[in-house]
Amino acid sequence: MATSETEAPPELSTAMDGAFPAVEIEKELNPGLNTEVTVDPISSEVVAKGVEIKEQAEAPERKREKDKCEALQTLKSAILISAAIVAVAGAAFAINKKLREK
Repeated sequence: MATSETEAPPELSTAMDGAFPAVEIEKELNPGLNTEVTVDPISSEVVAKGVEIKEQAEAPERKREKDKCEALQTLKSAILISAAIVAVAGAAFAINKKLREK
């Protein structure tokens, strides 16, 4: 029993029907006409999980950097406040000394 070139043998026709989605030849041959974007759900899930894993891996590093910046900001604030107190105390001693000289 001979089959034509366009027909698949019966044993392959059932396997091919479920294995591959239908393809629109016009869209495949002329990509500019294809305005629909199809997303492969499996690969989009893989990419999403990869991004999620990457964010989870970077989270401790970002927290450490944030803590470091907060510690530096606290140290800067403490130094500025201490400098202001020393300046006020120095001015008070200078004024007190000038008043005692008179």
